[in-house]
Amino acid sequence: MSKLTIGVAAGRKYDNYRKWLTQSPDVQILKLGYEENNLSDVASCKGILLTGGEDVHPKHYGRPRYVEQFRLDDLDEARDEFELKMLAIAHKKRIPLLGICRGLQIANVFLGGTLVPDIVAFGRSDHTKQQDGNDRQHEIWLREGTRLSEITGAIRGEVNSAHHQAIDMLGEGLSMNCVSPDGVIEGAEVKDPDDYPFLMLVQWHPERMAALQSPFSSGIRESFLAAARKHR
Repeated sequence: MSKLTIGVAAGRKYDNYRKWLTQSPDVQILKLGYEENNLSDVASCKGILLTGGEDVHPKHYGRPRYVEQFRLDDLDEARDEFELKMLAIAHKKRIPLLGICRGLQIANVFLGGTLVPDIVAFGRSDHTKQQDGNDRQHEIWLREGTRLSEITGAIRGEVNSAHHQAIDMLGEGLSMNCVSPDGVIEGAEVKDPDDYPFLMLVQWHPERMAALQSPFSSGIRESFLAAARKHR
């Protein structure tokens, strides 16, 4: 069996993503990151997964003042620079792309969008982890007719949550596909599949949901891998 090479962005919980994807026996993972110094390997991947982690530095979306204003101290500028370059390669070659949590955020920024620097400070509910360290859980409402609704077969769902930032203005070519009840954008996807065959961004963590058989976990993984298998 020939192996399907999926590039996975290096990050704090990289192993969670590796295990999640390699439930499919034909998948082999290539760890991508500035410490690996392997930007040249991006073009050989059949799919790219952008993972969770640090805040994207707000200078990349024209709001450098947010660092002091919202006391943002969980930043990794070298990671930002590497992943923006990764995205440029993936976008040029139309490599199937899945962005999770921070991955959603940096992909949105790459496409010219902006971020809410702190959801609670902007009057929304707390979407971060609970005090015991476990993910929060909340409902999402899906937009009918989106690829996400087709993948999950749902218009409502329950997902985990561990983020304090979110999409503000959508990047060029993206369309919102789901929101939380308090109005936070929880997912986005490419508007025109003819322009980009697979580009899915979700704010929750499908790789560590309690119910990995949920279509909001397994459905997203399998649709991403199916697109990667078709990539030429």
